Amino acid sequence: MKGKKLLAGAAALAVAGVCVSSAVRDESLAPPSVSEAGPVRLVAFDSCDNAVTELRRAMAPYVTAYGVGSGNVMFAESTASDTSAGVAQKSVPDARAATPPEQQQDHSTTNVHEKGVDEPDIVKTDGKRVFSIADGKLRVIDVASRSVTGTVDLGDRRAHQLLVSGDRALVVVDNAVAIEKPSRPPGRPSFAPYSGTELVLVDLKGLKEIGSLRTDGSYLDARQVGGTARVVVRSQPRIPWVYPDQTTNEAGSLRRNREILQNEPITSWLPRYELSENGTQSSGTLVDCANVSHPVVHSGTSMLTVLSFDLSGKLGTGQPVSIVADGDTVYGTGRSLYVADDHRLLPRLPSGPPIRRPVTTAIHQFDISRAGPPKHVASGEVGGTLLNQYSLSEHEGILRVATTTGNENRCCWRMPADVEREPAPSESFVTTLRRDGATLTKVGEVGGLGKGERIYSVRFIGRMGYVVTFRQTDPLYTLDLADPARPEVLGELKITGFSAYLHPAGDGRLIGVGQEATEQGRTTGTQVSLFDVSDPAAPKRLDQRHLRNTTSEAQFDPHAFLYWPQDGTLVIPVSDYHEVSSLVLRVDGDRLRDVGTIVEPDDEDRGGQRRTIVIGDQLWSVSAAGAQVTARDGLTRQAWLPFTP
Repeated sequence: MKGKKLLAGAAALAVAGVCVSSAVRDESLAPPSVSEAGPVRLVAFDSCDNAVTELRRAMAPYVTAYGVGSGNVMFAESTASDTSAGVAQKSVPDARAATPPEQQQDHSTTNVHEKGVDEPDIVKTDGKRVFSIADGKLRVIDVASRSVTGTVDLGDRRAHQLLVSGDRALVVVDNAVAIEKPSRPPGRPSFAPYSGTELVLVDLKGLKEIGSLRTDGSYLDARQVGGTARVVVRSQPRIPWVYPDQTTNEAGSLRRNREILQNEPITSWLPRYELSENGTQSSGTLVDCANVSHPVVHSGTSMLTVLSFDLSGKLGTGQPVSIVADGDTVYGTGRSLYVADDHRLLPRLPSGPPIRRPVTTAIHQFDISRAGPPKHVASGEVGGTLLNQYSLSEHEGILRVATTTGNENRCCWRMPADVEREPAPSESFVTTLRRDGATLTKVGEVGGLGKGERIYSVRFIGRMGYVVTFRQTDPLYTLDLADPARPEVLGELKITGFSAYLHPAGDGRLIGVGQEATEQGRTTGTQVSLFDVSDPAAPKRLDQRHLRNTTSEAQFDPHAFLYWPQDGTLVIPVSDYHEVSSLVLRVDGDRLRDVGTIVEPDDEDRGGQRRTIVIGDQLWSVSAAGAQVTARDGLTRQAWLPFTP
């Protein structure tokens, strides 16, 4: 979903690039560059008056005759200050670990980055039941009877992912319709609302909705520790800009937009909510000014909000905590939640001399070790951009960060037009950070990884790090991170193709899933590799499987990857021009042993297998069309459970 959001932003940015080319730029309004600002620190607003003054000031340099210079923000109708609406409630019951159902079989769980930190996905299991989200329905499958025992119809809402705790599920509805308000008075045009997020709490025993919460903004990601879920949402201010038309030229439109900005109330920036629970509805401003922090340098054009939910209690409004920042990557441990912002959606300034600005990523750390809302504890910044959450790893108080700098890591539309691109070729780094007061301070760094290439996968395991870069060949780098002040590269393995996901397999083994490629870098199909990294100075590939003209969802979404260490079973979905099946291999010493392929029945509508889980001696493969039960040994089909419309 993230890729789709960015693509939509790209299209809008291209349109904005045409619109603002002749806008007038006021140099006196130019903001300081990131490099001028020094270390990233967050401070709270003193009051709502202070907040709105600061947000107007920060956004002012980006205002043009066509609104804000960034084409990636879709503004909705603004809401006037409404003192009767109130602020979202600030209390939820204490979080507690959920009690799993009794007599559950030995089973796999969602493939996650950090042990004990669950991640939302489309399929979940507790060993007795399988929960699936597909076609706007949450289905509950009983493992013992191998039957669909209940369905919760979510209607027109496009269910995206779910988290499960005991007999409760939190369903994420991505791209929900934004909260709409009455139109502006004549002369102030209304705009199509941008996307919103909806969270639905479901009773899995009673098969009914307990409550739903709609908020402004797009869903980024979520994490769950015990029975507490943390959800991160990104929102934009709702400001009804005007555009030049037959009666107003660009200069007049620019003046009007600056007037509009200076008269917008603080509620235009604060996300709103609508809560439906226990037969009652409430709405208002999601977060109070006092719970909003901001870095020294910001554009005032986006806000990140972290919501916290005890899944055993009422839904509520999630005890929101917000920061004036953007974000695109969420990473969590049992005690900390990190949100990273690589400034890729920083608004475009009006036309004028380019500003040379290094590409950097800001990282914000929240303490989630206690029940209740998270507490922001530190922020820092590193050079370059992240690949995904696996580019971050916390170990023994040290945050390891893998980034790529240079042009190779960014498509043309992801850099603001007013920023000169770095002339140097790309290379990758691993930087170590330690919290020092409210700052994530650099401890050490190792660079020079894959010059002229970019990172395709990262995995940190204990005090070791593994980084794959690619352009024509696939260097797999092994890094010693035992001394955070002096991280170093120990070994390098150059092979064709690349691994887009790396997974530890014990005993000095590493599994890679990606694409094979020619020596010129042209990809040729899915490959699964087994690496020996027991000697970090001399990593080697022990075995490989190559499926020509195919791709695998596991390359892009690690949740699609299954590894069952008890017997070495490895399963990934593989798609070709005809179907999506599940490839089953077994890690057997130094070899990848072929077990077979799981396909759906020929006489059924195939939905494309997306997840496979282990329950007892069976493999359960789930698609939008149904669930198939297969013997783990021999892959004999034992049952097919179609999902009825």
